[in-house]
Amino acid sequence: MKNNFFSEQIGSHLYNVYFGGNWTLTNFKEVVAEVTLAEALEKHRDLNTIATLVFHTNYFLKTLIRVLDGKGLTGSDKFSFDHPSFSSEDEWRQYVDETLNDAKQLSESIKKLSDDLLMESFADNKYGSYNRNLWGVIEHCHYHLGQIVVIKKLLRGE
Repeated sequence: MKNNFFSEQIGSHLYNVYFGGNWTLTNFKEVVAEVTLAEALEKHRDLNTIATLVFHTNYFLKTLIRVLDGKGLTGSDKFSFDHPSFSSEDEWRQYVDETLNDAKQLSESIKKLSDDLLMESFADNKYGSYNRNLWGVIEHCHYHLGQIVVIKKLLRGE
């Protein structure tokens, strides 16, 4: 068996959350593709906005990318909901594209990891293993993708 069999599976699973082919039959690219800036920023009751949730999930993808690039763990939960202000449709679309590119990049980086690394400590022992953190970010993305789907339906009166 290859030394990155499980890493390839994890990387593929992340890719599928963003681009399709997962068991939920939904993905970020399709769900967010037609969301306008007005919808992305619209607040519904006390729920997060779609823009906030897209930023929040991508914040942790970027954090993992930095760790896998050897730059250390620099993310902080307290900043993970602070999305930039988007003043135009183009800025919003560019951010969505950036998010999708980050997902592709992280997916490819994960696929290249050795399976041995999966059991090693992630940045610090208190965070558990790489395996735990990689699966955790995938679960996190699925969770917030579900919220985005529901918020989008609420905003559109569906």
